[in-house]
Amino acid sequence: MGTGPFVWDSWKKGQSLSLTANDDYWQKGKPYLDGVKWTVVPDANTRKLQVQGGQVDIDDTPDWSSLSSLKSASGVNAETFKSTQIDYVAFNQQRKPFDDVHVRRAIAYALDRKAMVKAVLFGNGTTANSLLSPGTPYYDAKADGPTYDVKQAKAELAKSSKPNGFTTTLLIRSGDPNQTSIAQIMQSELKEIGITMQIKQLDPTANKEARLAGDFDMAWSAWTMDIPDPDEWTSFAVDPEGGSNSAFTHYDNPDVLAINKKAQQETDPAKRQELYSELQQKTGDDAFLAYLYYSPYVFATTDKVNDFHVTPLGNYQLEDVSKAK
Repeated sequence: MGTGPFVWDSWKKGQSLSLTANDDYWQKGKPYLDGVKWTVVPDANTRKLQVQGGQVDIDDTPDWSSLSSLKSASGVNAETFKSTQIDYVAFNQQRKPFDDVHVRRAIAYALDRKAMVKAVLFGNGTTANSLLSPGTPYYDAKADGPTYDVKQAKAELAKSSKPNGFTTTLLIRSGDPNQTSIAQIMQSELKEIGITMQIKQLDPTANKEARLAGDFDMAWSAWTMDIPDPDEWTSFAVDPEGGSNSAFTHYDNPDVLAINKKAQQETDPAKRQELYSELQQKTGDDAFLAYLYYSPYVFATTDKVNDFHVTPLGNYQLEDVSKAK
């Protein structure tokens, strides 16, 4: 459909998607490729071996622990690209005790984001302080989202409905070393304040279905922008009617929603900045998400792939990509 460089070929649910070149594409001579096939490979190590062995041309999001070895591997190009991505933990407020802001704050304060950037990203990222990422318009570097403070975490838990701690679960994707590392770090850190956290791993499809159904306590997730305006993410994240029950959390703060709707309609950039700064502060105070870190995109390709580039919105224009014989 449409005027893109590729047209539909076939789709096997949970397995692969194939497109072929559009012979009527408006840019004459493009695309350079006869077609493109995406194959679902949940295991990061398998994807790494496939790109090293030339079975695939591009490894979409290899795990950070393999970036160094991929950079030095023969026949492979591995690089990072500027992004608008934020990784976070979502709290399901339909389940107790996550309807309690003090519980959410306790967990948010208990997380050592610098340790995660070092251990998970191998230094390729920065700690998150806001709902918005630095690559998103109206990001506020002064937004005061919860940062690592064990003393404050214990104080918040003491004020909560679970002052003596509780047992809970974190939902992550199986086969993802990054998420496994995050979960293990969180497990250790939450234990320090009296919270026992069990790790629940599901394959990507089952994981998504569980989040859509609200079948989780806490869940790792990430967001990257599709358009260069914060409204796409803020409306998805804070508006219960934004299509996802507030990023699957069921967060509902009328004051935040009013600010978001006003920012949607405001055309003056300075006034929009004021509104989005206020929104970032209030959502941080509510700790409906525990912000983790901002990271670049990482991809690995074989050295036969030419002119592959990823924009901050996560797009890659495959009509510009060619492959050497």
